[in-house]
Amino acid sequence: MRVDINLATRPYEDLRRFWFRWGGAVAALAIVTAALIYHTVAGWVDARKDRRLTQQYEQQIAERDQEKAQAQALMNLPQNRSTRDRSQFLNDLFQRKAFSWTKVFEDLEKVMPPRLHVVSIHPEMGLDNQLEINLVVAGESRDRADDLVSKMEASQHFHETYIKQESAETGLQAGDNVQFNISAIYVPEVAGGHPEGTP
Repeated sequence: MRVDINLATRPYEDLRRFWFRWGGAVAALAIVTAALIYHTVAGWVDARKDRRLTQQYEQQIAERDQEKAQAQALMNLPQNRSTRDRSQFLNDLFQRKAFSWTKVFEDLEKVMPPRLHVVSIHPEMGLDNQLEINLVVAGESRDRADDLVSKMEASQHFHETYIKQESAETGLQAGDNVQFNISAIYVPEVAGGHPEGTP
C-alpha cells in the first residue's frame, strides 16, 4: 500500500526550538499580565473601601450639621434668646481677654525685617471666631513688606498673610516711602508652648 504525504500542506515545525526561543518571552508576558490584573483588582477593592469610608464620613457630617441646625433652632426660640446672646457675649469677652498685646509684639519682633516698622495694629474677631490682625507698616520698599509676609507665613503664629493695600506716603519718618496694610490670622500660644490648634 502506498501513502502519499504532501509536505507543502503540513510543513515541518520544530516545536522544541520554538518554545526554547519564545517560551521565556511568553512566560514573562504572562507574569506581567497577571501582575497588572492583580494591581487592577487590588485598586478596585481599595477604591471601593475608600468610597465606603467617604460615604460614612459624609453621613457623619450630615448628622452633625443636622444636630447643629437643631441646636441653633433651639437657641433661636424666644425663651432662649437671652441665654444665647449672653453666651456669645461671654465667649467674645473671653477671646478678647486671651489676646495679649505683649505676645503679639514679641511674635512680630521675631519676623520684622530691618528698616520696616509698625504704624498701627488692629485685632478683630472674624465670623469663624478666628482672630484677624490688620497691620499697617511703613518702610522704604515693597521688598521689605514681601519679606515680612513670607516670614509671618513661615512662623507658627500667623496664617493667611497677605498685603491688602499699598500706598506711597509723604510726611512719614525719614526713609519711609511706602505704607502697607497687611492682614493675617493670628494663632495665639496656649498653655504648653504650642500655638492654639496644634498638638
